[in-house]
Amino acid sequence: MSTSTPPPVDPGVFFDDPNREPLELDIEARKGPAIFRWLTVIMEQLIAVILVALIVSVSANVIGRSLLNRSLPWADELARMLFIWLIFLGAAAAFARFEHIAVDFLVRKLQPRGAHLLYMLQNLIITVLMGIIVWGGYLVMSRSTGRTAILGVPWNLINVSLVLCAGFIAAVALWRAWQCVRLIRDPSSPARRGGH
Repeated sequence: MSTSTPPPVDPGVFFDDPNREPLELDIEARKGPAIFRWLTVIMEQLIAVILVALIVSVSANVIGRSLLNRSLPWADELARMLFIWLIFLGAAAAFARFEHIAVDFLVRKLQPRGAHLLYMLQNLIITVLMGIIVWGGYLVMSRSTGRTAILGVPWNLINVSLVLCAGFIAAVALWRAWQCVRLIRDPSSPARRGGH
């Protein structure tokens, strides 16, 4: 009697949702609108640059405190500004790549039309929320005339990160909602096959 070990299970089975596949942007496979793919790549490159600048800024302050017994106030202010940009760019890039944490137990159990209906509702809600954030950010920017205390950077240079990233998320969510409408109406549409 021979016992054979079962073949290894591909972890993608637990993470990949075939109903979500037509809604994904794939930079390497050139899937999805080119503008979203290019903006995602640009954001990821900016994230890398900002992360290096953030590390340098914080390290300079640590070295200044430890070795020179002197704090560098500009380093703290710069680190705060960079961190704000890092957060919003990271949120937008993660949304484009479907990398935010999600509970998708229900949507995985549904038939494709039901799953796409839920994805459509989700993306419409995201669009509305991002629209509110863009509007609120615009109001803040229109009333903000100040500058940071030490470096003198205009606050709007920091506030614009929220508006730009929320606008990008809203645009991607609208595209995904439209893809869902196409898939609900015609499951054999090009969206199912990865069309743009």
